[in-house]
Amino acid sequence: MKKTSLSFSLLFCVLLPLQTIAASPQETREPEAATGLVKQQLTHYPRAMVAAAHPLAADAGKKILAAGGSAIDAAIATQLMLGLVEPQSSGIGGGAFILHFQADTGQLTSFDGRETAPAAAGPWLFSDNGKMMGWREAYVGGKSVGVPGVLKALADAHQQFGKLPWAQLFAETITVAERGFVVNERMAKQLALGWNQGLKQLSPAKDFYYPNGQALAAGTVLKNPQYATLLRKIATEGVSAFYQGENAAALVQAVNNATINPGQLSLDDLANYQAQQKDAVCIAYRVYQICSMTAPSSGGIAVLQIMGLLEQYDLKALKPNSLDAVHLISQASRLAFADRDRYLADPDFVTVPIAGLLAPDYLKQRATLIGARDQQFVAGQPQGAIALATGTVPEFPNTSHLSIVDAAGNAVSMTTSIENVFGSGLMVNGYLLNNQLTDFSLEPVVDALLVANRVEGGKRPRSSMAPVMVFDADNQLKLVIGSPGGSRIINYVAQSLVAVLDWQLDVQQAISLPRFTHRNDYLALEAGTDLVELAPALQQLGYDVRLQDLNSGLHAIEVMADQLAGAADPRREGKVAGF
Repeated sequence: MKKTSLSFSLLFCVLLPLQTIAASPQETREPEAATGLVKQQLTHYPRAMVAAAHPLAADAGKKILAAGGSAIDAAIATQLMLGLVEPQSSGIGGGAFILHFQADTGQLTSFDGRETAPAAAGPWLFSDNGKMMGWREAYVGGKSVGVPGVLKALADAHQQFGKLPWAQLFAETITVAERGFVVNERMAKQLALGWNQGLKQLSPAKDFYYPNGQALAAGTVLKNPQYATLLRKIATEGVSAFYQGENAAALVQAVNNATINPGQLSLDDLANYQAQQKDAVCIAYRVYQICSMTAPSSGGIAVLQIMGLLEQYDLKALKPNSLDAVHLISQASRLAFADRDRYLADPDFVTVPIAGLLAPDYLKQRATLIGARDQQFVAGQPQGAIALATGTVPEFPNTSHLSIVDAAGNAVSMTTSIENVFGSGLMVNGYLLNNQLTDFSLEPVVDALLVANRVEGGKRPRSSMAPVMVFDADNQLKLVIGSPGGSRIINYVAQSLVAVLDWQLDVQQAISLPRFTHRNDYLALEAGTDLVELAPALQQLGYDVRLQDLNSGLHAIEVMADQLAGAADPRREGKVAGF
């Protein structure tokens, strides 16, 4: 395909003094980010690798791989440990999207472990005496809790692709939960700053994380015997021990009798929960195939849209994070977010025009809207679209991503979350419950049109999680990648894909690049990085520029001819482990 040269010149811009614009209150809630990035080294191992957000989690996954386990075996062990040592970001009280590649058959499939709304929930779930609740009111307590899906999705994946016994995958986390682990600086800071006010109000979480009224300090050895006890039961009895029986009863009681925003969860909601196995969605990009999750994850589709829009341009000719590159990628992102906010939702409830959104002709037509100056984009009209209102909702960055390749070449890209930092603030049997129902649009109707992502009983809320795998021209696995970061996940992953595929950076260089994001609202540049120097020129182009800590947590593995190359985001304390 002939690539379009940039039809605009940006470098003539007169540099203006940067107008400092304070972030909105919503945008200051990014405690995990760091402006001074610690230099990370690219890590190589010859056979198998785990890249995850905490050293203990990466090591747990590595031990399973070393014992002959599969990629999905290692993913289970890694997730269980993350739920213990990084509980603010993910855990068995939340949900996940899992992309799985089976090397011997070439099969690529996905498991949707997204939470579901209780059957009793309806469009006006977040209405209080006829007035819509604000997000800060809605996320705390029982009303925001969806049926957790991560364990069921992992169990289904293990049934097909696991090699080691289910119980063996729980052993390391049970040991650490009983022995205790050291609270790190990031968790301690989040607690000290009170990023989740519900955590200070709701027992037993407030007693666990704020003993004697004081936030846990960094260096504290924290034990979680209740979590260990529950994991022992799930290891022995299977996931029914979570979705039925004593744990299910305790979960329902905690949600429905919450002292803040009691919910409407039932035992049937838990017992009837099903993860969904789905085909991955893919798009051709130059000589590659880029694949990710389908709806209700908007993340995968938006990433693929951005890449499809950018394919019209010769990005290889641009320098990484140059003015031209930032502008072009930002404009493509704006177009993708305009479509995302209008059309993406649970396809079991709403017509989602996925094929139309990714159609080459549609993307080529949308790419013509990219111009020399910043502009507000509206949703397009892809084939199969129906009349819907645009609905937006805040998504916060307290999520986790893990990338795994096993010794047989099988791979997992898994993004997992409980939504806000420490979720809803409700705690049951040593794990936190999600607040994913606030990923629905709180307003079900806008301008007399239904919002696709409105609350409905049994529905899965829209997500921005975007686990990705890339295959080369010979259909060989090349890259496993993903990130936390709320709706900014889409930008983080797309930018990193460009860095590896177009700019030929190694994966550590790619994910260590200064971040920039645009969600069809304003252009955020990562504070304290070289990108700040571009701000005056970008303002001259009409951008509303804001300098912020951008909380990516990318973890990536590049599959090379004779080895694996792994990378962990320097903005978190993640680790690459392998052999």
